[in-house]
Amino acid sequence: MVDSVALPVITGGDSIESYIQRVNAMPMLTHEQEIDLANRYRHDNDLEAAGQLVMSHLRVVVSIARGYAGYGLQQADLIQEGNIGLMKAVKRFEPTRGVRLFSFAVHWIKAEIHEYILRNWRLVRIATTKAQRKLFFNLRSKKTGFAALTRAQAEVIAHDLGVKPEEVFEMETRMTGQDIALMAEDGDDDGYAPIDWLADSDNEPVRQMERQSYDRLQSEGLQQALGTLDPRSRRIIEARWLGDEGSTTLHELAAEFSVSAERIRQIEAKALQKMKDALEPAMA
Repeated sequence: MVDSVALPVITGGDSIESYIQRVNAMPMLTHEQEIDLANRYRHDNDLEAAGQLVMSHLRVVVSIARGYAGYGLQQADLIQEGNIGLMKAVKRFEPTRGVRLFSFAVHWIKAEIHEYILRNWRLVRIATTKAQRKLFFNLRSKKTGFAALTRAQAEVIAHDLGVKPEEVFEMETRMTGQDIALMAEDGDDDGYAPIDWLADSDNEPVRQMERQSYDRLQSEGLQQALGTLDPRSRRIIEARWLGDEGSTTLHELAAEFSVSAERIRQIEAKALQKMKDALEPAMA
């Protein structure tokens, strides 16, 4: 299967540029070479041919992934998700249709990156319909400046993307909202900050008991949920979600367990669901 193709590994943020240099140094294929390799893979299940198709298009993934740098996710993970999309494209590519793999793969690469962003960006919970997802990924390019949208501008964007103007405003708020300082700046004795308007109820006995109970539930519940996993699944979850220095990438874990990045992602998804099922009774 294409999933077993060994890709260059991105070992961390510091090596992202060296990875890009490596994939950019890989030779491009002519149209004839592309057709020959695709036929070898489709008709003879030649994994070496599939590997050459994937490797020669890794630079395409890098180029596309760079366009999603503003969503607060690691570039390495965006590239790896795009690589999975590329492998899916190679698996489904039919050279007889006269379309170059580059053009065919763009859809699969973007689709995989989009799904990854929507799964991981906690602010975008309203992007549940196709129209809202289109709004999410196109609002930045539709805006003509940094100023807030006017009603007229929002109506134009809403019409173009098939959503309501109110949805445009809400998405803009979610994507451009900034943190507000709780405390006043040093030296600003005459100013007022949000903390001046808030009642301090954290130290009330009832609140302290609730917080202690919740913290205990979170800690014990998490450990119990992790205890339901097999050693490999637990290692993947701890590396991806519970590490102190950021998440381990899919390809790092793929190299550790000698499987594909896609397989690691499947194990991760299954493990998270199993943990969620284990936690639900405690959170009810």
